[in-house]
Amino acid sequence: MEYPVVRHDSSRAGRWLREYRVRIALWIAVAEGILVVFDQIAGWLALGIAAAVLAFYIFVGRNLRHDTPSQVSWIAAMSQVFVALVPVLVFIIGAVALIAVAILAVVAVVALLADRR
Repeated sequence: MEYPVVRHDSSRAGRWLREYRVRIALWIAVAEGILVVFDQIAGWLALGIAAAVLAFYIFVGRNLRHDTPSQVSWIAAMSQVFVALVPVLVFIIGAVALIAVAILAVVAVVALLADRR
């Protein structure tokens, strides 16, 4: 019978966070993304916070000695990366919608000009 390997530098809370960290980060990102989409949080502010949290994780969070704070900083950074994608996706979808409307307008003009009586 094999038993799972437990790291000696980990805690029970840290192991639980490690197991569910992607799910937790996604749920945080969904909640914050909804706030961004409905203009409760400005998109530029969300990007600024995401940059700050990601910088904290890169320079401090990865080097934390204790497992739980390290996992919390990873979850915070990952959720902010997901949230940073929301304004970018909104911009891309808006640009694609504008291009589609422009194409439809050009097609309508061509169709109207082709229908000479």
